[in-house]
Amino acid sequence: MARAAPVTSPTPRPAPLADRSEAVLSRLQLLVTRKLDGLLQGDYAGLLPGPGSEAGESREYRPGDDVRRMDWPVTARTTTPHVRRTVADRELETWLALDLSASLDFGTGQWLKREVVVAAAAAITHLTVRGGNRIGAVIGTGGGAPVPTRRWRGAAPPAGPGVLTRLPARSGRKEAQGLLRTVAGTTIRPGRGDLGALIEMLNRPPRRRGVVVVVSDFLAPPEQWARPLRKLRVRHDVLAIEVVDPRELELPDVGVLPVVDPESGELHEVQTADPRLRQRYADAAAAQRATIAAALRGAGAAHLRLRTDRDWLLDMVRFVAAQRHARTRGTTR
Repeated sequence: MARAAPVTSPTPRPAPLADRSEAVLSRLQLLVTRKLDGLLQGDYAGLLPGPGSEAGESREYRPGDDVRRMDWPVTARTTTPHVRRTVADRELETWLALDLSASLDFGTGQWLKREVVVAAAAAITHLTVRGGNRIGAVIGTGGGAPVPTRRWRGAAPPAGPGVLTRLPARSGRKEAQGLLRTVAGTTIRPGRGDLGALIEMLNRPPRRRGVVVVVSDFLAPPEQWARPLRKLRVRHDVLAIEVVDPRELELPDVGVLPVVDPESGELHEVQTADPRLRQRYADAAAAQRATIAAALRGAGAAHLRLRTDRDWLLDMVRFVAAQRHARTRGTTR
């Protein structure tokens, strides 16, 4: 029987993009400018189509005013009908929740999963900072404690709380480039992260209404992150970007394959020559992705799936075009 290749103990190491972040980010910005510029935003009066969502001053009711804007407390105090004026959200605030846990440091396609995360962050950042809009980020990684790679018998090692980093929301291209450099240079740490805690960072304290983009592989159990995501959707427009590698959907026929969980260090040897095993794996992977999609849909988030073996930018363009078409036809998802 073939033996698994020796695997060294994982230790925190710089991200693959760290040493060439400037060149990579410059190329990403060029790609985004050419293909995405003008699709996600343009000249707009507010975050959503309409008169605006931020509460303004009250004034007396006039014939033709929308009765849904009635300011009942002021009306009761003055005995004269008043309506509440609204102010358009001219300055959009976008937050990125970026999952850079150990499971993202993997890829068998053109990109690593973490590189797709950085690329998606670069696209959203470039499109947000136009017009003086602000963008901030929260970044989650593993727990930081090295986990020895070995065959675990019995229960898996306890999961750590993860390391969470907050980058304040700021406007300007210089600040946006600094945010992206920080994201690209984030150290991958072993151990499990907490996607639910990462999303919850954007619920506390409450922020003005805006857009939240969550980028992850969503491999954590949905019960960990679905409820915080639903809470986030109450106040914000939420876009969930799911990053997927083809080997997470199906196994190739390559004989005995050593498989290591980068978050727990658990090691298995899998006989991929068995067609029944490959079929069970594909069925289980499809069921897992269907569960993730259902949880995101139940939370009210828009869902975009990016793969490491496909043109992520083209998939993003198609998604944006579909969203715009759906909105013009009166649907939201």
